[in-house]
Amino acid sequence: MSSKASRGTLDYPYLGLTRLVAQKTAESAHWPAGFAHVDKTLAVGAGQEAFVALTEGIMTWQIQRRSGLQVSAPPRAVAGATVVSGFGVGNLRLPVPCEVVWAMEPCTVQGPDGSDIQMAGFGYGTLPGHPALGEEAFIAMKTFDGGVYFRLLAFSKPAGLIYALGSPVTKLTQAGVTRSYLQAARGLVGGF
Repeated sequence: MSSKASRGTLDYPYLGLTRLVAQKTAESAHWPAGFAHVDKTLAVGAGQEAFVALTEGIMTWQIQRRSGLQVSAPPRAVAGATVVSGFGVGNLRLPVPCEVVWAMEPCTVQGPDGSDIQMAGFGYGTLPGHPALGEEAFIAMKTFDGGVYFRLLAFSKPAGLIYALGSPVTKLTQAGVTRSYLQAARGLVGGF
């Protein structure tokens, strides 16, 4: 993947919004006007072992790789890291550059329902050259009763007229990638 595609600055408003939304319920989240959003939560297992497996899979890009993306990135998601995923088939891949805008190693936080949960994950935002403007987050959560959940958050809109004209295809592609991310998360902990 081209290093040219990974140069630039974050090019969308509301930097870090997914970090704020991560601690809210889907119903109480406020998304920016003009942006489509995704907020999916999936039960993937139970117990500390499942939480650790999901967290490690998220923080080491396994969600993306298991979804069929090629990933050029540091070994672990850290704030400020540049990530270039390759979307496509074989050598015919569209580089999609992003920058990690927040990263959280496992810690106890107040969850969406107000109870303490363990949470880990990261969010990355689009860089110039990406077909969309926005942010996406991958989150592992373990509730007080031991339930382990994967939460996927995103908000985006086309990065320009050409991508806006292809919006129907982009929406179908995003729905497929979302399904792949959910399957990958389930696979990281052995399914549920």
